[in-house]
Amino acid sequence: MATFILVHGAGDTGWSWHRLAAVLREHGHEVIAPDLPGDDESLTLLDYADAVVDAVGGRPGGIVVGHSFGGFTAPIVAEKLAADALVMLAAMIPLPGESPGEWWSNTGFLASVEAQAARDGGLTGNDDPLVAFYHDVPRALAEEAMGRERAHPSEASMAAPWPLTAWPSVPTKVIVCTEDRFFPDAFLRELARDRLGVVADEIRAGHCVALSRPDELAAMLVEYSAEVRRS
Repeated sequence: MATFILVHGAGDTGWSWHRLAAVLREHGHEVIAPDLPGDDESLTLLDYADAVVDAVGGRPGGIVVGHSFGGFTAPIVAEKLAADALVMLAAMIPLPGESPGEWWSNTGFLASVEAQAARDGGLTGNDDPLVAFYHDVPRALAEEAMGRERAHPSEASMAAPWPLTAWPSVPTKVIVCTEDRFFPDAFLRELARDRLGVVADEIRAGHCVALSRPDELAAMLVEYSAEVRRS
C-alpha cells in the first residue's frame, strides 16, 4: 500500500481529486487530498504546505502529487515530509526565489500559448473554461467543478518568492497532458528538461486529468510508487 498526498491547484478543492482518489483506494492505497485554505489574502505558500502536512499528521514519506498551481506547494510539502517521491502533474515548476507572479513571464508562458493557439484555432488559452480546462471532462462534473471554485491562492502567496533554496532531494516525476489547453505539453516538457533535467511522461488528457482520466492517471501513479519500492 502506498500513501498518495494530493495537492490541488488554483481555485480548486480536494474534491478535484475525488475520481482519482476512488480508483487508488479501490486498489488498497491511502489517499490524502485536503482543501488548501482559501479566502484569506494573507496566507503564503508555507501556510498552504503546512495545511497539507497537518492533514497528513506529519507522517514522513508518501508520494506527493502537485497539480497546476499546486506545483508551487507540493515541493515544499515533499521537503517537509521527506517524501518518497514527488509528481508534478501538469504543474508549474518554480525556481528558488521565483514568485508565482513572476513565473508566467520568466517561463515564456504567454508566447507558448499564443503559438499553440495559432496552431489549434484558438482552443488553447480560450476564455471559455469548458473549452480550455474541461473539454474532456463529463459536462456535469465540469459544471460542478466550476461551481466549487473559490479564492485560492492568495495575493500574498502570488507575490512572495518561492521559499526553497533548492529543489528537494526527492525522486521527481513530471507528467504532461498531451491535450492540455492551458499549459501546452511542449511548453511543460521544455520546462521540465530545463529546470529539473527530467524527461516528462505523458498522458492523453486535458488539464483537469484527475477528473477526465482517473484510471489512466492512477495506473501511472501506482507504477511510480512501485518504482520507489524497487529502488
